[in-house]
Amino acid sequence: MRPPIAFSRLGYAYVLASCVLLLTGGCATVQTDPLSAWNDGKVKQEIVSFVAKVTTQCSPDYVPVPERIATFDNDGTLWAEQPMYFQLIFALDRVKALAPQHPEWKDKEPFASLLKGDVKGALAGGEKAIVEILLTTHTGMTNAEFEAIVREWVATTKHPRFGELYTSMVYQPMLELVAYLRANGFKTYIVSAGGIEFMRPWTERIYGVPPEQVVGSSIKTRFEMRDGRPELFRLPEINFIDDKAGKPVGINEFIGRRPIAAFGNSDGDLEMLQWTTMSGGVRLGLIVHHTDAEREYAYDRNTEFGKLDQALDAAAVNKWTVVSMKDDWKRIFAFQ
Repeated sequence: MRPPIAFSRLGYAYVLASCVLLLTGGCATVQTDPLSAWNDGKVKQEIVSFVAKVTTQCSPDYVPVPERIATFDNDGTLWAEQPMYFQLIFALDRVKALAPQHPEWKDKEPFASLLKGDVKGALAGGEKAIVEILLTTHTGMTNAEFEAIVREWVATTKHPRFGELYTSMVYQPMLELVAYLRANGFKTYIVSAGGIEFMRPWTERIYGVPPEQVVGSSIKTRFEMRDGRPELFRLPEINFIDDKAGKPVGINEFIGRRPIAAFGNSDGDLEMLQWTTMSGGVRLGLIVHHTDAEREYAYDRNTEFGKLDQALDAAAVNKWTVVSMKDDWKRIFAFQ
């Protein structure tokens, strides 16, 4: 039995290039850069190298197309999450819209503070207050009714700092990355702590990710016949929280395959990155680090929304790719 051959990095690249030449009949073609919003450098090269390894048939790290699964967090990874999660802003807008129907809210927290414009005071109640706001504003209607409300909101509401629709607050480099992976045989999923029914009405239009490839937190629903029509009615009860340790559970339950690439930006993505990368074989774990206060925001360990602390430390240990918005992205938003 022959001993294994040890390749240098240059030698390995030569093997991959030879494979490509064999598969293309030795013809070279000029191609545009699919990651044009990324600066050339170590991070971009790590992405391209990973894709080459798992998609080149004569590569020892080749991964068959059905197993090429990539999962993306949404808030802070695909679109912005400051000054607070966009779904929470949506919920606060819904409180204002529903207030005339609930005169009791004037004396009931967290709604009383919200109606006075004191968002910080309303959220002082922590997770309990946020859950109460979300359940109150996201339930008591059919799924179809909720979808219509979400569609109208994303079509008309603008970010307070940038003055752009929230669906324009998506990261151009990440849009390119999603498209680049799909072009190389990957199936791309969103795996987010955000509400699954909040994201599904617009993810296909914005990201090219269809509703059935969105995994998120959910509330309980009940089938009902209403005026002779079958409907799903939204109940004020939490069904599943797709965050932190819940993300690998959601991936297993809704996708059924372990990803070979995962992309996040906060401690809420730590377990998804561990589940993806600590399983043997060639894997890619990538963290978007918000380092650009001028073009977007700069934050990590000390922020209320999108805290990046444990996952940043874990990135160094597990050799995950860390993207610096300031250094690695030529452009952050398409409108810039």
